[in-house]
Amino acid sequence: MCGIVGAVSERDVQGILLEGLRRLEYRGYDSAGMAVLDGKSAVQRAREVGKVESLAAAIEASPLSGHLGIAHTRWATHGEPSQLNAHPHMSGDRLAIVHNGIIENYQELREELKADGFEFTSQTDTEVVVHLIEKNYRELGKLYDAVKTAVTRLRGAYALAVVHADEPEHMVVCREGSPLVIGVGIGENFIASDQLALLPVTDRFMFLEEGDLADIRRDSIEIHDREGALVDRAVSRFEHSADAAEKGEYRHYMLKEIHEQPRVIKATMEGRVTDSRVLEQALGIEAGELLQDVRHVQIIACGTSYHAGMVARYWIEDLAGVPCSVEVASEFRYRKHVIQKDTLFLCISQSGETADTLAALRQAKKAGFRAALAICNVPGSSLVRESDLVIMTQAGPEIGVASTKAFTTQLTALLIFSLALARKNGLSAEREADIVKALHLVPGQVSDVLALEGEIAEMSERFVEKNHALFLGRGSQFPVAMEGALKLKEISYIHAEAYPAGELKHGPLALVDSEMPVITVAPNNSMAEKLKSNLEEVRARGGELFVFADRAANVKPEENIHVVQLPEVHEITAPIVYTVPLQLLSYHVAVLKGTDVDQPRNLAKSVTVE
Repeated sequence: MCGIVGAVSERDVQGILLEGLRRLEYRGYDSAGMAVLDGKSAVQRAREVGKVESLAAAIEASPLSGHLGIAHTRWATHGEPSQLNAHPHMSGDRLAIVHNGIIENYQELREELKADGFEFTSQTDTEVVVHLIEKNYRELGKLYDAVKTAVTRLRGAYALAVVHADEPEHMVVCREGSPLVIGVGIGENFIASDQLALLPVTDRFMFLEEGDLADIRRDSIEIHDREGALVDRAVSRFEHSADAAEKGEYRHYMLKEIHEQPRVIKATMEGRVTDSRVLEQALGIEAGELLQDVRHVQIIACGTSYHAGMVARYWIEDLAGVPCSVEVASEFRYRKHVIQKDTLFLCISQSGETADTLAALRQAKKAGFRAALAICNVPGSSLVRESDLVIMTQAGPEIGVASTKAFTTQLTALLIFSLALARKNGLSAEREADIVKALHLVPGQVSDVLALEGEIAEMSERFVEKNHALFLGRGSQFPVAMEGALKLKEISYIHAEAYPAGELKHGPLALVDSEMPVITVAPNNSMAEKLKSNLEEVRARGGELFVFADRAANVKPEENIHVVQLPEVHEITAPIVYTVPLQLLSYHVAVLKGTDVDQPRNLAKSVTVE
């Protein structure tokens, strides 16, 4: 969601901060700002509504020179997008702060601070924090102590970076419920909400734990935990090359990430499967013991990750014979639950910082679930650190807001988990070997689908003037249809819905006419003949069909039926492969409509607030 960058250095930090903000644009934002200290004057600040380039233009006109600074991209929660609501926020002209997250008790604190004489110029919850720190600073005289005391009053989620003109040699940072990473340099140090922001200046990082408070100077990093004890946090190197976050030859990040899928799916399998079986130890040292008596699986996720969980339900129940429930995290966390004995809690999140998913995990850990398993793409994320078992996907940085390679690597990881669980529940070695063999074929099959991009791009021309679309699928292809509909609406702004094909007669058929394109995924599986009957229902009512079909399914092009033939795929692995043509279709429709493919309106990549 929002993005934070900070630096303390011997060199001027303006350029470092600006480049960091550019690298955080994928998170979604509506304004940007920067505050810099030179050690001689009050805080210098610039804030602009709109893109980072607007801030860059303002800074070019009036440079901010200094060796210590913080910067921010804001996505509005409290208060409309405006210059007054943009970060950094200040109390007076010497104290500045940037903040990710939400302060739930801000109204109470606001009234208290107004009674103490503080004036508010914004509608944000963040301004409460900066005035609270200033109040403490007047009493305690040290920035670190002022921040430490202030956070004891805050309820909610926050990552904070604070600077004061009277102490221009350091910044104070802390986190509770929102991510913050420290970039370790030589004679300089950095902070950010995401490693990607700092890759031009360092590849070494420390991840702050929940409740950590840190003092960051050029030549030292001092961290205390929530109990006040001095602690060491391990330094790790970033595993992906810096150019993994660049577009390269591709027009958009999304297209690049779609084309990276054969490689990242293979990478997600590496070290976890042999030629014939899954290595359950890849889930964690305790995986064998924790999976032994699992009698139910509860999957929690949001958005695209939720669709991955829906596919996994078919696999878990089919292969392992274990009942599986899938629920949206924002719904799960706000209702009472009946927890079955020996239930495994499975969380899925690309970023590992999704607020609702994290909250559900923390709630589950208190509620008596057998264990928590995370499927995630970010090694140092909160979800990973707080789970008992972890399967890291190997998608690498995903910059496009509309998830593509994160989804297919999540599916790959979920199938690996499903097979590990199934073996504990009697899956035969022969069937496991058959599915693992099929899984090894998936990267090549995805490459075959990508080779059809020209044909799919031509098909996309028929969607440019449409306002609505209907996606159909049966069995494990229904969640794939849901994901296809989500992609189309996210980046082309065409209203799209997905239904199980068998539900056509129960309502959606009323919508079908020549202006309602119907997109169908049709692998050659046990549901193929029933799906063909559903397609005839659409055709009989004048609907125009766009079918992605297995060559062996024998779906032929006819009047108002456009067919893209896909390679023959195993029924179990088909959801991974059939996702890819729907991604390409949505991408090319969006390009033709001229929308912002990588940063669609109103959306953010990492949703770290409710």
